[in-house]
Amino acid sequence: MQPIIITGGPGAGKTTLLNAMGKKGYLVFPEVSRTLIQQQSQLEQGVLPWTDLPAFAQLCLDMMTEQRCQAGKGTIPAMVDRAVGDICAYLAIGGEPVAERYLEAAVGYYPTVFFCAPNCDIYVQDEERPHSFAEAEHIHQQLIETYLALGYRVEEVPWGSVEERACWVQARLKQG
Repeated sequence: MQPIIITGGPGAGKTTLLNAMGKKGYLVFPEVSRTLIQQQSQLEQGVLPWTDLPAFAQLCLDMMTEQRCQAGKGTIPAMVDRAVGDICAYLAIGGEPVAERYLEAAVGYYPTVFFCAPNCDIYVQDEERPHSFAEAEHIHQQLIETYLALGYRVEEVPWGSVEERACWVQARLKQG
């Protein structure tokens, strides 16, 4: 079974939605980039996206590849908080070339990608999310363009309560 991608700009409630999907019985994998930022910021020579985007992208690719491998071993549908297409989008935003290995690794997920748009009511800047709200909206748009260019269908998850959003995604998955 192909992993299902939940993505979108920062501050969109993706992690909260994924937690709700986990309670509905889906296997859920956390956001790789946020985990790496937390880990790498503790290291003296840590690799961070704002200091070495290409090296950080490679770390993300390695972890996302492992996530996909783990998801493929499961017997229940798996969802990932961001995926390899996100790496492609962030490289483009950073003015870096998108190597063929990223494009090749970005295929093979569930054909529909579920997008959560940033919401100014919940948006918070922090150590792992240094972007302004306007930048978050720009990232969101670049992510949509990237996933469309990669051949995925894009579904925008409507705003609502966590339960409403989770039920909406679940209904779309049942429709196939």
